[in-house]
Amino acid sequence: MADILIADDDPILVEILRFRLEGAGHCVTVARDGEEALERVRDDQPDLVVLDSMMPVIAGPEVLAELKSDPELRHIPVVMLTARAGEADIIAGLKGGAAEYLTKPFIPQELLVRISGLIGAAV
Repeated sequence: MADILIADDDPILVEILRFRLEGAGHCVTVARDGEEALERVRDDQPDLVVLDSMMPVIAGPEVLAELKSDPELRHIPVVMLTARAGEADIIAGLKGGAAEYLTKPFIPQELLVRISGLIGAAV
């Protein structure tokens, strides 16, 4: 269905996301820090990125800003999936170009529905 990049440094969460997304028919790749996320997006141009805010090397908001400032990558939808649940964080993420902003803990099925809406696929 879709090529999805998960950019998160929490290995347990990554495995949960991978299991759910692959179970829904998506192809999943993983980046463990912001720098690796940018490299993978530039190299692979996934259909969608699931991005954590608090990551090593380059934080999620900076990754989002890089992606949205690049004319070749700005079309890729980014779903922020993060523990940062403050109003200022949510507003900044959405204003920064995130297509969706979900906070942890999250409902896995809700994430799948939101991703499906962004990539135009059935759940």
